[in-house]
Amino acid sequence: MSSALRIAVVPGDGIGVDVTAEAVRALQAVADASGRRLHLQHFEWGADHYLKTGITLPGDALTMLPDNFDAILLGAMGDPRVPDNRHAADILLGLRFRLDLYVNYRPVRLFHEKLCPLKNVTQKDVDFVVFRENTEGLYVMMGGHFKKDTPDEVATEVDLNTRKGVERIIRQAFAHARTHGRTKVVMADKSNVLIHAHELWQRVFKQVAAEHPGIEASHLFADNLALQMVRDPSQFQVVVTSNMFGDILTDLAAALQGGLGMAASGNIHPGRLSLFEPVHGSAPKFAGKNVANPMGAILTAALMLEHLGWAEEARRIEEAVRWAVENDRTTSDIGGPLGTREVGGAIAQRLQA
Repeated sequence: MSSALRIAVVPGDGIGVDVTAEAVRALQAVADASGRRLHLQHFEWGADHYLKTGITLPGDALTMLPDNFDAILLGAMGDPRVPDNRHAADILLGLRFRLDLYVNYRPVRLFHEKLCPLKNVTQKDVDFVVFRENTEGLYVMMGGHFKKDTPDEVATEVDLNTRKGVERIIRQAFAHARTHGRTKVVMADKSNVLIHAHELWQRVFKQVAAEHPGIEASHLFADNLALQMVRDPSQFQVVVTSNMFGDILTDLAAALQGGLGMAASGNIHPGRLSLFEPVHGSAPKFAGKNVANPMGAILTAALMLEHLGWAEEARRIEEAVRWAVENDRTTSDIGGPLGTREVGGAIAQRLQA
């Protein structure tokens, strides 16, 4: 555990800039209160930089970042001035794929019953984690068009699944369960129709599960898991699934904890430089208006600290967010009267106290 951390901060686009500023404020407050040191360096990679320079991700970024930083804190990406969002794909997906950040880790935790849209659900009922495979599946952008822009056009998209990729994310889910006292892991797929790719998931899941006899391993088709998540979220502890299904299911899971503004995530390669970003998008129409919920970004910062060994500081940030929710020091999306900066200020003040 280091007394000083080096963090690369990429605020991104839209409300990413607004909420990342509050995440940085929380990081600095908890570090100051703990007597620890943070070295934060900002990189203005995003739509503005791309439109000015034509550069998305600098050519040396993939060597410079691992050599000089312990983690990356990234804001949301996306801007209508770049219609194909090339800059976002190059930066976010480029970092995920080229740094081999194969674990997308999303904790789903309810901080107060009033945030959950389900009836009679308590905080203990919404407390699970999702492990989404992050470098394969339908997101590898393999495929193409035949007879494009004709009545006979054909478009294909390749769902790429390797034994290595499937096995390592499943092993990560079981390792997390073992080290965090979780007793249940469920795998979600569509092996009933994706009979090749997800048959691989079935075989590997059963083989890895057999190595963990103390953990209850089960399977649900992805659509049934979505239904069960709404019907009774308390039945889940650790979920592992593919790239696309993980993307969809974690947005549903975010609704259980108060919406995308409350959702944190990490893009992780254990033992290597990893990237942390809140789940929500860039919402350009709300940028600079002091209305975006910064809690997802602040909780993402806590997730980053936990990953880097600052467990007590991460816990303190989570508790400060919980305090803010309990005392309605929140933005309007979850029923509060405050703006982005005021929420961030309240949490930072709580951390300093």
